[in-house]
Amino acid sequence: MAGFLPIVGLSLVVSLSATAIASLLGFALASVLALGRFRGRAALIVLVNALLGLPPVAVGLLLYLILSHAGPLGGLGLLFTPGAMILAQTVLAVPIIAALGHRALAEPWLRYGRALRSCGVGRMRSLPALFAMSRVALLTAVLAGFGRTISEVGAILVVGGNIAGYTRTMTTAIALETSKGNLGLALSLGGVLIGISVAVSTAALALTVPPGGLGRENQAG
Repeated sequence: MAGFLPIVGLSLVVSLSATAIASLLGFALASVLALGRFRGRAALIVLVNALLGLPPVAVGLLLYLILSHAGPLGGLGLLFTPGAMILAQTVLAVPIIAALGHRALAEPWLRYGRALRSCGVGRMRSLPALFAMSRVALLTAVLAGFGRTISEVGAILVVGGNIAGYTRTMTTAIALETSKGNLGLALSLGGVLIGISVAVSTAALALTVPPGGLGRENQAG
């Protein structure tokens, strides 16, 4: 169990870093999609939603080719480092946050955009107000992105290499230790991972359901 805490710690650092970067990129893209009016916008919205189902292993393979010594970014030396893992998780989380963020911002803009423009507030200056009105839905988008990153295994295994003490996360360690028959460590890591996933899902549900909402639904049933 000596490597338990470093594995959990690295998993959280990589996933939280990827979620933070993906949130910045995803919300920027969501803002453009919600408020922008340009040719190809509809196609871009369809593309972002289509990328929700990106195959992690395929993303990992593509990034491997880009980051390898023969690839265009090989000189950065990111392959088989935590940086490559953060990049892979970011790529997978951006479409989730962008798609959910677009839906969160588009509704209040449709409802209040005319009033904001009549007050002389332009599209870009409307963003702080829209973010404030949609803060719960946007936070839910961030939680969904984090849920995607913390549970990722395929892409980070390809670009990270599952190196002990360096790029080994909870998901890759569970796969390795299970194949080795070391079920004690695998189950311990699995329990922590399930606990984090349940906590994230519970937080997302708590944000989307009004206080007492579940109780009223049960009474109505």
